[in-house]
Amino acid sequence: MYRTRGTLLGVVAAVAAVGLLAGCGDDDSTATGTPTLSTPAAASSVSSAPAPAPGSEAPAPEAEAPAPEAAPEQPEAPAEPERPAPVPPQEADTGQLSETEQTYLDELAKQGVTPSIPEYALDIGNYVCQGVAAGTSDADMATFVTAMAGSDPSFDPAKMPVEQAGQIYINTAKSSYCQG
Repeated sequence: MYRTRGTLLGVVAAVAAVGLLAGCGDDDSTATGTPTLSTPAAASSVSSAPAPAPGSEAPAPEAEAPAPEAAPEQPEAPAEPERPAPVPPQEADTGQLSETEQTYLDELAKQGVTPSIPEYALDIGNYVCQGVAAGTSDADMATFVTAMAGSDPSFDPAKMPVEQAGQIYINTAKSSYCQG
């Protein structure tokens, strides 16, 4: 009984000491000023003439040109994120591809998927075939296949959604690329 109570009190004391020591600090901060919402132009238009000393006459104000009033800032319409232009597909060196690989690439092309280089499509096809062999469902493979399809430099989301391209890769690999 006393051991449990002593251990509990020791843990509570240690936690309290850590909390107190963590709260002790020297208030060192890298912030040097208070942020403002004014623009530099508005800040420079403020008069910086010194105040007159008590009991002395105030100097005559010099003729200052009135500060031009800044037009209220119009919030810009959110621009679409800039996207790089798709890379045009390169001609495949068909001398290095097997008949199965070439058939797979041809089937993808018939469905509107033209990878920038054959290795992208073949990597995706190999991934799908490994997933099929392991018994992975299409839904589980779709996340990675969609990501791989979207990372191809020649993929153009204006032509088809990346999810559709991913499904085309899965279906085409299963029908014409995976053996047995």
